Amino acid sequence: MQPAALDHLIAALRVLPGVGPKSAARMAYHLLQRDRRGAESLAGALDHALKHLVHCRLCNNFSEAEVCEVCASPRRDTRKLAVVEMPADFNMMEATQSYDGLYFVLMGRLSPLDGIGPREIHLDRLIARALDGEVEEVLLATNFTPEGEATAHTIGELLKARVLKVSRLARGVPVGGELEYVDSGTLAQAVRDRRVV
Repeated sequence: MQPAALDHLIAALRVLPGVGPKSAARMAYHLLQRDRRGAESLAGALDHALKHLVHCRLCNNFSEAEVCEVCASPRRDTRKLAVVEMPADFNMMEATQSYDGLYFVLMGRLSPLDGIGPREIHLDRLIARALDGEVEEVLLATNFTPEGEATAHTIGELLKARVLKVSRLARGVPVGGELEYVDSGTLAQAVRDRRVV
């Protein structure tokens, strides 16, 4: 029988995605036995984040202020609004340095089987943001999963009815990819999404 505090720590670590009971136990043992300083740093960082991070009132991404740095930047093109599922997608879009507009982070995607509907992904806030009088184009940058596609379709239909330009990320052959190694579905989509040169 192990101490209740250890059981509690293992159970707490299991809330992380992809962490099962064995992985959680390994992490707990490592932190307690080999890296107590790391454990204290982790606990402090988590405590700090919980106390200081909020959702930006404009884009819904995590921020330490009411309005995040991206939304507050005068260099962003306020006529463009990219809709992404998660903060990690926001970060990837920013890393490309190819998009200069603003964002809305859904913090999820429609998934009725998981109980995630329009309210859980803040569709009402997104529609209000898109109809603020400045946005001219909404770029649907959700993932190409069945749930991401359903989310993009739903948002697209809601926005097209309001006379906004709605676009979707293109799909196709990855940069540096060789056709013989690309799956047929990706290649077919690349053919459909071809552009004039």
